[in-house]
Amino acid sequence: MNTFLLPDLGEGLTEAEIVRWLVAEGDVVAVDQAVVEVETAKSVIELPSPYAGKVCALHGTEGQTLDVGKPLFSVEAVTSAEVYRAEEKAGSGNVLVGYGTTSTSSGGRRRKPRTAPAPAAPAPAAPARSTRVISPLVRKLAREGGVDVATLDPTGPDGLVVRADVMRALAKPPSAETRIPLTGFRKAVSAALTRSRSEIPEATVWVDVDATELWNIRESVRPGPGILAYLARFTVEALKRYPVLNSSLDTDRQEIVQHEQINLGLAAQTPRGLLVPTVAGAGSMSVATLDERIRQVTVDAREGRPIDQSGTFTLNNYGSFNVDGSAAIINHPQVAILGFGRIIDRPWVVDGQIVPRKITQMSFVFDHRVCDGGTAAGFMRAVADAVENPLAAMVKW
Repeated sequence: MNTFLLPDLGEGLTEAEIVRWLVAEGDVVAVDQAVVEVETAKSVIELPSPYAGKVCALHGTEGQTLDVGKPLFSVEAVTSAEVYRAEEKAGSGNVLVGYGTTSTSSGGRRRKPRTAPAPAAPAPAAPARSTRVISPLVRKLAREGGVDVATLDPTGPDGLVVRADVMRALAKPPSAETRIPLTGFRKAVSAALTRSRSEIPEATVWVDVDATELWNIRESVRPGPGILAYLARFTVEALKRYPVLNSSLDTDRQEIVQHEQINLGLAAQTPRGLLVPTVAGAGSMSVATLDERIRQVTVDAREGRPIDQSGTFTLNNYGSFNVDGSAAIINHPQVAILGFGRIIDRPWVVDGQIVPRKITQMSFVFDHRVCDGGTAAGFMRAVADAVENPLAAMVKW
């Protein structure tokens, strides 16, 4: 019997949560066949089996968190005919490289070499699968509602938990206080935000900005770059004028570490929670390139692909939630975060007349150890002036 241990998934991760078993005890698996989905603080990953054979034990339940190095599943040897049939059903190329997956120029699947054809005897009946939830929407509904699917009476075919089962559980009056365990991702978020609040003496400033001209430019170039790409461009230009804000603080050596490259983090709400994917080298990109890269990294984040979150400064578009303002928490170890609220029509005084204009509120949170209010205000005005007079700002680039 071979036991597969939860591997070291890199980046200092020490644990992972079992999201979904893709096989059941008794199933025959091939080398490289995906066996389980696990969630780390970084992403959701499919783990393939490095062994061929019959799954004899699953060492954990869905929703359980395991430490790296703990048993995940066990496989015992079976006949070559059973392995061959499993390999016929399974493909290679799973997301975790180094546990049996090999790369070929043709991208074909890997098979165990055979010196003789498989026996012609009929295959034994495959054991029934015991997976209780197939639909990710049902799983998400249960998780967000704090429903343990293992406690439900399934009404779907073959003992499957369906949406109606979860909705029925949600409709019941709670008999006790609901407790929702923190996943690996939520633990990481909790630790980062707690550290930011406890270590950084932050200050917040804000200003209302007339974004009418920027709005008109965006409308005139549709389907070109979005508003966020222009805001990103204005932000990196302002950071070049105030580079101390593109820094981190080394408290051990009492030094401000000013970064040469601007790696812009974009706060993005995903099914897993708030992530901050990074556009590396944003300081040298055009509006069009920024738009392309922003769209790509946010899609990657929302679809659960591994992403880079090592930005040097964060831009937060909380206006996408249809709110006006926010006193955001700095993304440690960064020293500042800039946010924009929704752009809405408001009465505004222009040349002594009250007229409707497209107004947004811009808020800026900064580490007061790194700079004072004058620097923060200068940075904010650099961005705000570019938003209010975008053509003049773009001429200077």
